[in-house]
Amino acid sequence: MTTLKKKTQWTVGDVMTRDVVSVRPDTSYREVVDALVGSGVSAAPVVDAKGHVLGVVSEADLLHKIEAAGDERHRRIIGVRRVAAKAQATVAGDLMTEPAVVVGPTASVAAAARRLEAAQVKRMPVVDTDRRLVGIVSRRDLLRIHTRPDAEISADVVDTLLRGLWIDPNTVTVGVVDGVVTLSGTVESRSLAGMVADHAARLAGVVEVIDELAWERDDSELIESRGYAFGTAERLMRPSRD
Repeated sequence: MTTLKKKTQWTVGDVMTRDVVSVRPDTSYREVVDALVGSGVSAAPVVDAKGHVLGVVSEADLLHKIEAAGDERHRRIIGVRRVAAKAQATVAGDLMTEPAVVVGPTASVAAAARRLEAAQVKRMPVVDTDRRLVGIVSRRDLLRIHTRPDAEISADVVDTLLRGLWIDPNTVTVGVVDGVVTLSGTVESRSLAGMVADHAARLAGVVEVIDELAWERDDSELIESRGYAFGTAERLMRPSRD
């Protein structure tokens, strides 16, 4: 696995595993089992000679053969479920699930998490623009952003205030405990307070933002008059869709 670098926006490439266990389409059933069990993983990408991802073979795909070894009634159920072919398969190309759900290394961890959830899979091959395998990302990999120390998160929040929003960090107090960021102090305007909270919430490892910021000037009417609206909860400035 890669070592997490210090940065505020995390991508799949930052957290993915680069040393990937993969198999070829002609890899035998027994060799696939040995590869998964020996490496302690539950699935492996199936790649061609040039490294292009063709599919994924998982423990679930392999278990069809064991299911089919049951009694006659169970074998009939297997046939009805249209998995008899996998039960009889002897190589990865016939065992694999295709097409594989994949993601690019530049995708955000949030986008990758949504894709995993939508596809109901535990891990995805990471591919380049030519669909060649460059890594694999799992649910556990994505959770690694929340292992960042509170001190690093706090430093990133202050850095965001200085570089991104040009706010004097002495006017805002930043507290971080177990990834929960508390913001207090006073900023110039209500819209700026919303943007501070929004920026902080987007930083890697932030679980929640408790917004206790005050402001010197309420510019909500001015913002709304220009076609923007404040969110009801976060006081964020967003374009109006009216």
